[in-house]
Amino acid sequence: MEQYPIPLGEHWFEEEIKASRFITYLCHCDSPEQMKLVLTNVKVLYPGASHYCWAYLAGAPDNGVDMGSSDDGEPSGSAGRPMLATLQGAGVGEIAAVVVRYYGGTKLGVGGLVRAYTSGIKKLLADLPTQIKALKYPAKLSCSYPQLGDIEYLLGKYEAEITHRDFGAEVVLCVRLPKAALAGLNAELATLTQGQIQIRFQEGE
Repeated sequence: MEQYPIPLGEHWFEEEIKASRFITYLCHCDSPEQMKLVLTNVKVLYPGASHYCWAYLAGAPDNGVDMGSSDDGEPSGSAGRPMLATLQGAGVGEIAAVVVRYYGGTKLGVGGLVRAYTSGIKKLLADLPTQIKALKYPAKLSCSYPQLGDIEYLLGKYEAEITHRDFGAEVVLCVRLPKAALAGLNAELATLTQGQIQIRFQEGE
């Protein structure tokens, strides 16, 4: 999967189910460290809750590795895993969900908990604003100093991210570039430099 949607912004939904208060939060998340930060922030905003259950996908929607979930004391399989499955079914990558529960005194049973912990996520996913993220790969090119400004403009046009500049006899630019941008970028580079410069993905990519 070379590109996929990721969530834009932060989104909240609150509902009461059998006297328990459930607050659902969805946001962008691209790493386990980011998930920890999200959870910490939610706990600050909603202190003293009975449970803070969470789930996240840190990569593409079909990535089966960079993900995690927690029932946070609820019966095993009643919160975190259903939340994660709901996120996976949405086709959105790099997304985190936290559901805060303030217990109201009525037990819901495992089936009731599964419905309660996924309800807010489903409602937020129904009209979640997203943007498309394209995967980027390491590439490199060399140019003369007078060419640098025009080439940096072209790189920006094709959403290439410059990661390093090496200023020697020539300028060597290390970039990260979506695969789909290579042909168009090289065509414009050829026109700009009379065919002198092409950008290539690094070996192994």
